[in-house]
Amino acid sequence: MDKNQATGLILFAAVILVYSLFFASDPVPVTEPQPSKSTQVQSKEADEDDFTEFEADDQTDSIKSKENLQKFGEFSSLTSGVEESITLENENIKVTFSNKGGEIQQVEVKGFKTFDQQPLILFDQKSGDLEYEINTRQGKIGLNELFFEVRESTTEVEGVEINQLIFTARVGSGSLERIYGLPASGYEMSHLVQGKGLNAMVSDDILTMNWRSELKKLEEDMEESRRKTYMNYYTLAEDYDYLTTGDSEDAQQIGEPLKWVAFKQRFFTAGIIAENQFNNGNLAQETPLDASSVKNMYATLSLPMNEEVVYYFGPNNYKILKQVTPEFDNNVDMGYVFVSWVNKYIIVNLFHWLEKFFDNYGVIIILIVFIIKLFLLPLTYKSYIGMAKMRVIKPEIDELKEKYGDDQTKMQQEQMKLFSQLGVSPISGCLPMVLQMPFLLAMFFFFPNSIELRQESFLWAHDLSTYDSILNLPFTIPFYGSHVSLFTLLMTLSQIAYTHFNNQLTTAQGPMKNIGYIMPVVFMFVLNSFPAALSFYYFVSNMVTFGQQALIKQFVDDSKIREKVEESKAKNANKKKSKFQMRIEQAMKAAENKKTEPKKRKGKQK
Repeated sequence: MDKNQATGLILFAAVILVYSLFFASDPVPVTEPQPSKSTQVQSKEADEDDFTEFEADDQTDSIKSKENLQKFGEFSSLTSGVEESITLENENIKVTFSNKGGEIQQVEVKGFKTFDQQPLILFDQKSGDLEYEINTRQGKIGLNELFFEVRESTTEVEGVEINQLIFTARVGSGSLERIYGLPASGYEMSHLVQGKGLNAMVSDDILTMNWRSELKKLEEDMEESRRKTYMNYYTLAEDYDYLTTGDSEDAQQIGEPLKWVAFKQRFFTAGIIAENQFNNGNLAQETPLDASSVKNMYATLSLPMNEEVVYYFGPNNYKILKQVTPEFDNNVDMGYVFVSWVNKYIIVNLFHWLEKFFDNYGVIIILIVFIIKLFLLPLTYKSYIGMAKMRVIKPEIDELKEKYGDDQTKMQQEQMKLFSQLGVSPISGCLPMVLQMPFLLAMFFFFPNSIELRQESFLWAHDLSTYDSILNLPFTIPFYGSHVSLFTLLMTLSQIAYTHFNNQLTTAQGPMKNIGYIMPVVFMFVLNSFPAALSFYYFVSNMVTFGQQALIKQFVDDSKIREKVEESKAKNANKKKSKFQMRIEQAMKAAENKKTEPKKRKGKQK
């Protein structure tokens, strides 16, 4: 800055100072605007409203606190909090919990999808409820209304590492804990409710579990799903039972101790198993009128506190269920007693053995047919020989028919004598077929309930666990349905062809000969809506049986069979009747006498 600039600034500052001392006026005091009377009234009312609102909130909170205190007692401090979700999962299931109640919110079964390829949710709070209740001094309260602290932990049981979620609710000097344990794999999850220092707050140590579930549609065929969905239970006295398998409502009040209860669907089960026992239970199920759910199930169970239970959320795989707890494998229907042993001890093991080598289930079914037919070949051979013997002695039977005409009793007696002389048994061709029946009927239960076939495709069938529709009809045929199953048609045609071939080898006449053509048509109606795997099995079985008999025919000479019959006739010419034959003849004579006695009485009266 030069001298001229400095001089200018000094003069400018001097001018401002002189002006402010001699010419500037006094400052005017600022007056704030006063509100009008109406504004003052509104402000006063607003202040009063705010005070009233605060006062009302305080009163509401006070009333709510009193209600909570009256209902929950010392547990009332646990009724407020922020709800959060926590998950516990392994390679097979994913379970979501809430810190409000420490209860299960959702269970997803991994590795499976619904029929429309959505995640398979076996239970959730949108379509069900699961709540435990305790008996306090104030009355019964649900744990789902209490907030819990949660922490993760690990423990080891029999050498297996278990991941845990521990929910804790602290009440005074005591606490209530819910402990869930899940191993690294499997479909079972343990659960324990235990109380510490709660004696002054609870009236007893009994827990009540209320479980409601609207079972979701997991499979495409709703009708078949409902038929295969029902509640199973097992008592401590080792008595297995179930509610109705039909559409009607059913309920059971179980007054004796229970070991487990299961909400069983066609391919999946949600169940609960007591370490010791449930004291009793009320069970019920119903079928909704609409398609909102497959069935609705309800279970109320009571058990002591500090007793562990195990949940099962998983597939109806026979080998897996068999490892859970005694009789839990009944959640897979293996059929009636006389056929279930075939499925449990032969078919299941054979099926899983073939799975190790083949991943195409159509091929596995074909191999099962070949293995079973090979195993039953001796019976098939005996059946064929028996029918061949009856065929070569047909001339003798025809002679008896001409000789005795309408005298059926005499005809039967002479036939028995003829069979004895020729060494031929009329049931020799039928008995081997009867012995094969358990295997044929076993498949009727195995394939519809085999989860291994679920969503497995083969040829034109997109899912072997349901019917293979090649044509959807615009109308419904009674007892048949509104679709056409190609495997069922092939099974029917193959059975008719086999019957025609078989009739050439037998002596069957009249209705007995024609019934073989009627039965395949009847089964076409019955099996049209059954799983494609079942119809395919019967079709392949018919074709293999047809081939077996055609092959046996090439090695069996009717003339040689006739020679053996003649040898038996010569050998048995002077043979005495057996006691069995004599008893049969006596029974036939007695039956004939009963028929003729009324005729004789009428003749004497005349």
